[in-house]
Amino acid sequence: MSCKILVVEDEIFVAVEIESVVAELGHEPVGIAADASSALVLAPKTEIALVDLNLRDGPTGPELGRTLAERFGVTVLFMTANPSQLGDGIPGTIGVIAKPVMEDELRQAVNYAVSLRRRMRADPPRRLRLFHNDNLTPGDEAATTG
Repeated sequence: MSCKILVVEDEIFVAVEIESVVAELGHEPVGIAADASSALVLAPKTEIALVDLNLRDGPTGPELGRTLAERFGVTVLFMTANPSQLGDGIPGTIGVIAKPVMEDELRQAVNYAVSLRRRMRADPPRRLRLFHNDNLTPGDEAATTG
């Protein structure tokens, strides 16, 4: 079952590679957004967003991720070279994986996000740092434990 996935990344070559992997996995790329305003335009069509922290309009990724999750119900996974910028995490989002991300890790991260979205049991990729998420219901907790 495919998901509609948005890539929020200002480095176009990185964004195109991520989008290619998303499509190869059988999911529908919603588009590439290089800044927060572009991402918000695509948000209503999005189920999962892969979000970098530092975008064309500055370090807007953390707040964008929160908005996508809270206002649009998007499953958000951060991908950044600076995971420490997220501190203890952003409420309502899954977690962060440090870039550079190898293609196999990216596939695992996307599959994990899809599994959570579909409320299926899944093990997170080894390098994915999960955020404590108070928004999970007891049934959802089983989906995030291995």
